[in-house]
Amino acid sequence: MSPPIKAMILAAGRGERMRPLTDDTPKPLLQVRGKALIDWHVEALARGGVRELVVNTAWLGEKISSHLDLLRRQDGRGQLSFSYSHEGDDFGYALEAAGGIARALPLLGDVFWLLASDVFVPGFGFSPAAADRFLASGKLAHLWLVPNPAHNPRGDFGLAADGLALNLAADDPAPRYTYSTIGLYRRELFDTLAFGNPQGLAVALAPLLRMAMDRQQVSAELYEGAWTDVGTPARLAELNQNSTN
Repeated sequence: MSPPIKAMILAAGRGERMRPLTDDTPKPLLQVRGKALIDWHVEALARGGVRELVVNTAWLGEKISSHLDLLRRQDGRGQLSFSYSHEGDDFGYALEAAGGIARALPLLGDVFWLLASDVFVPGFGFSPAAADRFLASGKLAHLWLVPNPAHNPRGDFGLAADGLALNLAADDPAPRYTYSTIGLYRRELFDTLAFGNPQGLAVALAPLLRMAMDRQQVSAELYEGAWTDVGTPARLAELNQNSTN
């Protein structure tokens, strides 16, 4: 089994749809069932053996880093380590997903876990075995897809029987699924962007994934456990009212 890899948590978004909740509290620190949303991810990653986490920030980034540094100090085993890419401090704005990842690449290894801080997926396991399979595959990314929620009925990507992720044409009738925001990534996926993104380019992730899918370089699997995109106050309230999903 390979040594544990690092993980990056995307936490730079403004959370416009969550206002006014996010006017004074960054979205990753909103409470879900008694703990900050980002804490669920940190704990799940730690259970999977991940100890080194990279977090990008923009809106109220100092509150996120302060919170996580306190969490690290409270870690009884002293095994958690956080590094930060403060996009707000560096450029005054968030760099979108791919731009943020490119900015953080100097802090990451050749292969890393990636997930967004604004999804709630309490049962997901960041399996070392999954990381080992990805390392052996030679693919540029491996994505976990979920059944389409009501707010994304058309889905994002297709899934072939052999496990390839598919960039389906708009008129293709094949089923599509929603990207959970969880994946394993190889640094080479971002080779078209300057290492470290010194210019602070804001770049979306989906176009890079679609180009790699067209070259059969992205694999995927379907995750059918509980998953919520905590994108609106109503979804947050529903999670906090219902402890079974």
